[in-house]
Amino acid sequence: MFDKDRGLYIAHSAAGDLTITGKMANRHGLIAGATGTGKTVTLQVMAETFCQAGVPCFMADMKGDLSGISQAGKMSGFIEKRLPEFGIENPQFQACPVRLFDVFGEQGHPMRATVSQMGPQLLSRLLGLNETQDGVLNIVFRIADERGLLILDMKDLRSMLDYVSKNAKDYTTKYGNISTASVGAIQRALLQLENQGADKFFGEPSFDIYDLMQTENGKGVMNVLAADKLMMQPKLYSTFLLWLLSELYSTLPEVGDLPLPKLVFFFDEAHMLFEGTSKALLDKIEQVIRLIRSKGVGIYFITQSPTDIPENILGQLGNRVQHALRAYTPKDQKAVKTAADTFRANPDFKTDEAIMNLETGEALVSFLDEKGAPNMVERAKILFPLSQIGAITEGQRLDLIKQSRLYGKYDNAVDRESAFEVLMKEADQKMQNAENEAEEKKAQKETKAETKKPGVFAKVLKAVVTAVTSTFAALLGTYVSNAVQGKKTKSRTSTTGRVVKNATSAATRTITKELTRDILGNLVKK
Repeated sequence: MFDKDRGLYIAHSAAGDLTITGKMANRHGLIAGATGTGKTVTLQVMAETFCQAGVPCFMADMKGDLSGISQAGKMSGFIEKRLPEFGIENPQFQACPVRLFDVFGEQGHPMRATVSQMGPQLLSRLLGLNETQDGVLNIVFRIADERGLLILDMKDLRSMLDYVSKNAKDYTTKYGNISTASVGAIQRALLQLENQGADKFFGEPSFDIYDLMQTENGKGVMNVLAADKLMMQPKLYSTFLLWLLSELYSTLPEVGDLPLPKLVFFFDEAHMLFEGTSKALLDKIEQVIRLIRSKGVGIYFITQSPTDIPENILGQLGNRVQHALRAYTPKDQKAVKTAADTFRANPDFKTDEAIMNLETGEALVSFLDEKGAPNMVERAKILFPLSQIGAITEGQRLDLIKQSRLYGKYDNAVDRESAFEVLMKEADQKMQNAENEAEEKKAQKETKAETKKPGVFAKVLKAVVTAVTSTFAALLGTYVSNAVQGKKTKSRTSTTGRVVKNATSAATRTITKELTRDILGNLVKK
């Protein structure tokens, strides 16, 4: 609950109201506790308090419960009994302006990012690549940058991997070995990711983070991400939220400590963010969390135990709410002690014992003071939400989506020319060039063959020469024969005439035959 006198009122203890100092709200926070101890209700109370103060929030809704923040709450017997504890006589139940989102575009506005925006580091984590495969993926991104090719969606990345694999020899000297095995492993990992529905996340229009920082009628808009399905893909969930944090960090300007933050980011099931994370990426997360507060963004982690958060990051979480923890095993007892040690001790009770004895709705609370120092831990009761506790109906969800100012902005995917289309055109052009070259070579061979082949005139001339030669040979032979036998001149003349006539007829037939064959051959060709 927020009002000018009380500020960001979250809980009440024996010492009085416990409020978050506005200008310290961007120093991050932690909501921890075992399952069923009231973490989700505490998150909802904090979120609607920021909403009333005009601060937009982003939160992941794991079970659909947080969607109720869009509807006004109702009086119940439980709330009625607790009113005197908080000094409230007539609670003003109210809804918060809400926009629903869904990475898969099923229960809210789609949230997309391009593969290039995700970058090779986060994508490598999402794909579960080893060091060698990660190196190849970085080479692919570098080559795409150098060639000016946009990697927007999964098919763009697949096309780039195929291109780099086929042209590996051209890049090996410059970037190092690009093995077919590594490319194949990345392609298989992409297939698994597509089977999980991640291909719906990669593409355009990419999400504009400024759409998360909107107000309506003086209230901060609550951006609720449907995460029940996304939770089944923990790597996609954590990588998506890491991308969102990185986008906020790289896009927003430096503003320092504002009277109130520009955006509060609630990261539920925070342990997923750090499981299986490389040292390099963990350092990156730590840097973003440490520096993003100067951009006016506060991050609040929600998890079961403080031990789920790396120590370097845990030390940056100044505003803390610790619900009950159970200590059934030595490991649980160690977790309780760790949680207790993160608070500034209160002499009125033992922190570790109090943690194990807290009731539902109770918590140990410590917020930062005006100077940024942690206040003494107090055992307190968390306020009840003024909005509805629990999920909304499907009809109410559809109404919220259609009434949103963002309706239609992200709903339809856009597929503009990018690496896939450019490389396909290049491949088609290369194939066309090869076909044209083959046709040209074939035509050249045929032309050369035609040039070598004798023409009609040459054939006729050859036939004439052959016929004449044959005629003279025949005449000469007849003459010699007659001379030897001593025949009469009359007989020799008669014989010679017959020979000449026969030779001439044979020559004529030969010439006619050659002409006919050539003419018919040319007609058939045409």
